[in-house]
Amino acid sequence: MSKDAKKDVKKVVLAYSGGLDTSVILKWLQTTYNCEVVTFTADLGQGDELEPARKKALTLGIKPENIFIEDLREEFVRDYVFPMFRMNALYEGQYLLGTSIARPLIAKKQIEIARKTGADAVCHGATGKGNDQVRFELTYYALETNITVIAPWREWDLSSRTKLLDFAEKHQIPIAKDKRGEAPFSVDANLLHSSSEGKVLEDPNVEAPDYVYQRTISPEQAPDKITEITIGFEKGDAVSINGKKLSPAELLTKLNELGRENGIGRLDLVENRFVGMKSRGIYETPGGTILYAAHRGIESITLDREAAHLKDSLMPRYAELVYYGFWFTPEREMLQALADKSQEFVTGTVRMKLYKGNATVVGRESPYSLYNQDLVTFEEGAVAYDHRDAEGFIRLNALRLRTLGGRERKTKKK
Repeated sequence: MSKDAKKDVKKVVLAYSGGLDTSVILKWLQTTYNCEVVTFTADLGQGDELEPARKKALTLGIKPENIFIEDLREEFVRDYVFPMFRMNALYEGQYLLGTSIARPLIAKKQIEIARKTGADAVCHGATGKGNDQVRFELTYYALETNITVIAPWREWDLSSRTKLLDFAEKHQIPIAKDKRGEAPFSVDANLLHSSSEGKVLEDPNVEAPDYVYQRTISPEQAPDKITEITIGFEKGDAVSINGKKLSPAELLTKLNELGRENGIGRLDLVENRFVGMKSRGIYETPGGTILYAAHRGIESITLDREAAHLKDSLMPRYAELVYYGFWFTPEREMLQALADKSQEFVTGTVRMKLYKGNATVVGRESPYSLYNQDLVTFEEGAVAYDHRDAEGFIRLNALRLRTLGGRERKTKKK
């Protein structure tokens, strides 16, 4: 950003966690841009206490009226996680998109606070190598066309942890003793998952140490006992566990507890980042892994074959849009409309067994089930299904294959 542009910034809304990086960014904004800073801290179920972030912001000179802390857990699960799960979204066939889906909500709230406080800029702490910078900034621009975006990691020269610590000490930024050493890996967490990357995890051929895992016990250490649960669905969204109605955030919290206890939801993944490089991450999505299996279970008896196959064929595109940061776009909303329409009759219950890393569907029931036992039984049934009808069905479907075969034989004779 040019020097003139820096002079133009009067007030900036910073996505603020209260940790070392964002505390350094806060002071850097004050000293580099000489602007007023508004902090926004979101509770997405990451498990951290948020009051320390408020106290630290006050210590760093932020006015009380410029400190925003919001509990977004219900909104996060209801309006972001659940819609994504209606599509059964998996990036590259494995990743349940725990970090990706949180970024548009945080960025949206920053824009709302910018409007409320009259701020002319927003700021995030994502690095210049990762996907998050893209996710934040695409959302900013989608919601506020002319907003100024400040990305410190693309501007400053604080390129190492040592330089960050030196800056913090120079500007009297409080640093917890356990944060002074080099972190063995970085962690991002919310109610859907935790992700760990970097340092000890950078070699994809070296198994992740046990201490990396934040949300789950290992399957080997999980109890040698099956946990049975029933999950209720209404129009594609989970609404109850074992018959007890729960809010979206309460339900995911409970599934996380069940998943943790049974060693469910670990993923060691090498993925393709949007910015062009491969990265290795350790993801833990205990509740989401259970929910994904349960949702596919209830869909298996309530979705028509062609509707299910169409939805599955479009899922990778939807997952890419979420991963890349294109949440607030026409194409994602179009695919969402399709997914939501498909869930009209996805209502019922799914019975599951949780055991040593596995979440297995063992039963499913719905008042809108398309499964007809009379049709599939090998016993004599009341429903009229004439086995001889299959002959014409097969011959019609084989017509093009027989035509192709005839051409092949003619070609070989020549």
